[in-house]
Amino acid sequence: MNVVHVAVGVLINADGAVLITRRPDHVHQGGLWEFPGGKVEEGESVITALQRELHEELGVTVLNAEPWLQIRHAYPDKTVLLDVWQVTAWQGEPHGREGQPLTWTLPTTLRTFAFPVADEPIIQALTSAEPMATKSRNKPVQKPHRMNRSPPGD
Repeated sequence: MNVVHVAVGVLINADGAVLITRRPDHVHQGGLWEFPGGKVEEGESVITALQRELHEELGVTVLNAEPWLQIRHAYPDKTVLLDVWQVTAWQGEPHGREGQPLTWTLPTTLRTFAFPVADEPIIQALTSAEPMATKSRNKPVQKPHRMNRSPPGD
């Protein structure tokens, strides 16, 4: 069985909320919520795929991202390799450029959403004793995103 390599971005805002998007009904695992990202094309690096996918899906430019988790999961019809990156700085306000719903939610409420099984290790890591949200909010590299969220005239 072929492995589908997927670049996944975990974006956490200044309030500690995580961005999730809803998969279209007509695709694999359709209707479930997920962390944004998409397939890594042949010959493409993971960071390039992540930057491309987040721009295409959310209209944001990734300024800084760090590898965080790798998850391999076998579904009955395919195997996925999720390359999960912590996106620590981005430019632009995320919005569903492909018409997909999205929402910011605190890690403690992630389990109220239906996710693909492969995303479980991400949810587990985000809800652990020392969540990534706390770590990433305190990094100075977050500044470009925070400046972008300031009201005009600041």
